[in-house]
Amino acid sequence: MKLVRYGTAGKEKPGLIDQDGALRDLSAVITDIDAQALGREGRARLAAIDPHSLPLVSGEHRYGAPVAHVSKFICVGLNYSEHAAETGAPIPEQPILFMKATSALNGPNDDVIIPQGSVKTDWEVELGVVIGETARSVSVENALSHVAGYVVVNDLSEREFQLEHGGQWVKGKSCDSFGPIGPFLVTTDEVPDPQNLGLWLEVNGHRYQNGNTRTMIFGVAQLVSYISRYMTLLPGDVISTGTPSGVGLGLKPPVYLRPGDKIELGIDGLGTQRQRVLAHPNDR
Repeated sequence: MKLVRYGTAGKEKPGLIDQDGALRDLSAVITDIDAQALGREGRARLAAIDPHSLPLVSGEHRYGAPVAHVSKFICVGLNYSEHAAETGAPIPEQPILFMKATSALNGPNDDVIIPQGSVKTDWEVELGVVIGETARSVSVENALSHVAGYVVVNDLSEREFQLEHGGQWVKGKSCDSFGPIGPFLVTTDEVPDPQNLGLWLEVNGHRYQNGNTRTMIFGVAQLVSYISRYMTLLPGDVISTGTPSGVGLGLKPPVYLRPGDKIELGIDGLGTQRQRVLAHPNDR
């Protein structure tokens, strides 16, 4: 299934994309794409529905983040060896974890706002993992059974805030609009191998990132197992699994986002995002 949340920001309705690519309304079945809907029973209930029995939604609609009430937005740093190399960092021996504020969550095609005074706003296409079953100290072998599905993530980053302002990376990762996810959540039955997905990102039509999840240092099952040792993963939690090479920080000279830029990114089978970059209101 491809599950979506559509409508104006803060008033999204649940929906799904049928086999013909049409939007169907789920409002009569569930209240939202949330923890209850994403659990094993919730997904089984949705999978049993004939999509053509659901109301067809016509016209153009904004898509919001396809998961509601996310309790944790967890990110993995330097999880592709070529990305570690381009930033001058050693290959990590264990996953590098940091949090991204849930207030950064954004619709997949919503505007990206450069933070006030920022000169180093960067892009990162990543595979996002959405938890479907509560996970505590799960084994690698059992980890994927706790996953509801996958999403495209643009882990936008302000490199000066991240690397030059002291403390943890969260400062450069949590600005408003820095967490576009979607356009839809694709359930695991449609993603037989999360370690064989092409992912790419372009700015103003130039392709900067072109990778594949098979080159991750730590795969999805390893990450879910590892993270669940340190914190309980709840249905609806999102794990952003790292980015391949080609970020602006790693270019020589570095290239960063500017007002007026257009970002496009995608992952095989998970859809594409398109974002317009705007200056912060206080910098306009």
